[in-house]
Amino acid sequence: MSTVTIGSGNSSSNDTRIFWGSFIALVACAFGFIVRTMIIGDWAAEFNLSETEKGEILGVGFWPFAFSIFLFSLVIDRIGYGTAALVGFILHVTSTIILITANSYDALYWGTFLFALSNGTVEAYINPVVATIYHKEKAKWLNILHAGWPGGSVLAGIIALAMTDSTWQTKVALTLIPTLIYGVVLFRCKFPQSERVQAGVTYREMLSDFGGLGAFASIYLISLQVLSMMELDGLTAVDNAKWALVPGLAGGVSFGMLTKSLGHPVFFILCLLMIPLATTELGIDSWSVELMKPAMADIGLQAGWVLVYTMGIMTVLRFFAGSIVHRITPLALLAVSAAVAAVGLVFLSKATAIGILAAATVYGLGKTFFWPTMLAVVSEKFPKGGALTLNSVGGMGMLGLGVGSLFLGQIQDQSISTALKNEGTQYEQFLSEPKSGILGEYQGLDADKIESATTEQQDQVASIQDDAKKDALMTAAIFPVIMLIAYIGLVFYYKSVGDTGATSLLDSKDEDEEPSAPTDDADPLAVTTVEEGAEECCGGDEDGEGDGGG
Repeated sequence: MSTVTIGSGNSSSNDTRIFWGSFIALVACAFGFIVRTMIIGDWAAEFNLSETEKGEILGVGFWPFAFSIFLFSLVIDRIGYGTAALVGFILHVTSTIILITANSYDALYWGTFLFALSNGTVEAYINPVVATIYHKEKAKWLNILHAGWPGGSVLAGIIALAMTDSTWQTKVALTLIPTLIYGVVLFRCKFPQSERVQAGVTYREMLSDFGGLGAFASIYLISLQVLSMMELDGLTAVDNAKWALVPGLAGGVSFGMLTKSLGHPVFFILCLLMIPLATTELGIDSWSVELMKPAMADIGLQAGWVLVYTMGIMTVLRFFAGSIVHRITPLALLAVSAAVAAVGLVFLSKATAIGILAAATVYGLGKTFFWPTMLAVVSEKFPKGGALTLNSVGGMGMLGLGVGSLFLGQIQDQSISTALKNEGTQYEQFLSEPKSGILGEYQGLDADKIESATTEQQDQVASIQDDAKKDALMTAAIFPVIMLIAYIGLVFYYKSVGDTGATSLLDSKDEDEEPSAPTDDADPLAVTTVEEGAEECCGGDEDGEGDGGG
């Protein structure tokens, strides 16, 4: 079993602080996520939210992540990791306060929006800094780093479940605990230059690895989200998808001409795969509490324990990913994970009673290595892309996840409305006025009308809701199946081209001599450093670059 001792080998005490500060920052991101999934029902009851409106809040907890991660990935080598840490810290504190004081749907929406921005800012620096510090074992250490997500989810989930008599505002306030801790840990840390900058890879070379294909995918998904937010009269979800092609193609072609690079097709495929990956891992997690509530009630447990249980599995296994990736390639690990996750989701959609825990175990095993291993694959296969290629795959996943959350919500609404209409007008009356969603027009349940219904009618509506939630899990199994096919194809592709395994730009530095630092002409975003290529968190340097910190 591989060791998980941080700071071994060439790591310094400063590197150890950076790693654990980054780990705890991810824990803070997880606290916000898990609390939101557990209190979405409370928000729905207090603010009379439909299933799709709940989906909008859950969705906005993800896709703004992409805006901040793309932005900071483009400039992070200039402003420094410390500045990004400071911005993430401020946004975390601000968004949590907004949510605690929320008194309307809009406040919930925009508070969640800001929290997602802070999460993207955090990931923009923690991924490249850990990939740089542990550049010889990226898959191992990125998996350990991202154990902070499920680990934080388990901790927050247990605390929230224990706070049965507490208000949802008190549960939201839990996020401030890890936020303040990581702010203290990262204060005045000296962050290293990125692997790309240390190796002398120019900014243009980084952009070339991203290429026109990467630009098209990111701009298209961002445009799709913007159009969805604008809610222009007369435009359906399909219309938005078509119109988003205009800026997507224009931006992709322009970027490709500027960099004189189409980008690597495999990188483009990996970006697209992040959409079903993120929906499988995070989208289902967002809905799991609500989806499994009826079945878990049958065995006398709160539905939140399913999420806590699967997150616990992920936490333990990610700490020991090193022993696994030494035996099989990261892409092979992803293929196996996708197959297991697909089986787990089908199992969950059919399971009853104690079988739910068995099904949750299979699902938890399947989703464990998805996110960090994908980051490791990109960092190892496209190291010259630096923070941009490494972080953009996460951004792509979050953008697609915003759509995925709405998809799951509207699937439930449409299934419920169809079933109620089939029961006749006495049940159809419980539907709300038609609303516009990603799959077209839909009708959700009207909570006020259901409250005034007879007990028999309420029981029938509840039964229909339960079936719709189960159907959503079965439908979601298509996402890991898509990934399985793609990963198998990539495994055979790299085998056919003689794949040599992981690549680090700093291998020659460790084995021979330190590469010369890139000049300002070669890399316009090279960071001015404090000590031997490090920038100090909150300290800064004589030129004022690389300052800031959490």
